[in-house]
Amino acid sequence: MRRIIQTVLSLGAIIYFVYLFTFYMDGETGAIIILFMITAPLLSFIFVLYGRNKVKFTVYCDAYVNKGSELKVTVRAERTGKLPLPIITVIPAASEVFVRNIKPRRLCMFSVQRIEFSFNVTAKTGGNGSIYIKQAYSCGFLGFFRLKMKTPLPEAVSVGVIPDIPEIKASTQLFRNIADVVMTSDEDEDNDTSMLFSANTAPGYEHREYVQGDPLKRINWKLSSKKSKLMVRLDEAASSVQPLIVLDLFRNVKADPEYAVITEEKLLRSVFGLLTVLVKRGIACQFMYYSSGGEITVDTVDNPDQPAQILLKVLAVTVEKERRIKLAGSAGNVCACLLATTDAGEGLSSVIGTLEDRSSVSILGVSAESANATGLPFWFLDEDDNYKMV
Repeated sequence: MRRIIQTVLSLGAIIYFVYLFTFYMDGETGAIIILFMITAPLLSFIFVLYGRNKVKFTVYCDAYVNKGSELKVTVRAERTGKLPLPIITVIPAASEVFVRNIKPRRLCMFSVQRIEFSFNVTAKTGGNGSIYIKQAYSCGFLGFFRLKMKTPLPEAVSVGVIPDIPEIKASTQLFRNIADVVMTSDEDEDNDTSMLFSANTAPGYEHREYVQGDPLKRINWKLSSKKSKLMVRLDEAASSVQPLIVLDLFRNVKADPEYAVITEEKLLRSVFGLLTVLVKRGIACQFMYYSSGGEITVDTVDNPDQPAQILLKVLAVTVEKERRIKLAGSAGNVCACLLATTDAGEGLSSVIGTLEDRSSVSILGVSAESANATGLPFWFLDEDDNYKMV
């Protein structure tokens, strides 16, 4: 409405001054101006209609950017017809993980086939974001005419904003709890394995002292603590001694997007901080998350380089509203299950209910104020990068 009022007022002012010039200053020149004021808008409007579906847009940028850094975005407009085009107004936009102060751009494609422009956006929150063209217009005659482009706008470009992952100390209580469960499972596994050998074979696992380059997942922590030096198995560690960490980036359909990305970033920092310290300390884990194809993926993480690689995979996935992780049949062969979620309210109870054994399941949430309707132990990462239980 404001734009319509401005257009009417501008046209009224032009008509008024043309009237004064024609009848009080120079009638002949005024007649020429009047003719121009009639034909020019008509021709301009024809070009505006023509240009509505004669431009193809493309958006380019990197797939990842560190939090706090600037991302360079390039927009390309290509003319698909042969006739000249009017002024094209492009309105780029970004999702909530970026500082959204992008200004519209006006492109003159009267004599060029292709034109590009670039702008920078600052990544302010870790998580998955997007860059896109919100709207484009075909404009003419001093901006009085403006029609939406009929050309399909390009799909939003997914961008992962990499958050700062905290360095978690091995003294934190949550890590010690998981390590104790793994060591206990290790001991039970050793006892079970010794029964599988006959009298003609050596009972249990064979061990030797750790040398640089050995897989950390083969370290027997219980035996190492007894001998005061790292001892590794010569056999592969069984999957039953690996804890399962589940990532549930749940976003309520009614949630404020600005608040949602902040809570998701907090959870990502908590999860990957814990996953990193577990692997660095030789505790292999299974990590469950949604992949870019929309499928639930479970990766075995036993290398210190893997958490950073998996983080990039998680950041490449757009968070879908109202989508929960599914646990049915997933946690049957693990020694412990840590469910990291942005929402441990009533909706999570149905997810937990699919587990046969809930005794080894804990919740990793966002903060001490987060709701917990599951009745399970609830942990969160405080400002000092220590895990606390509510």
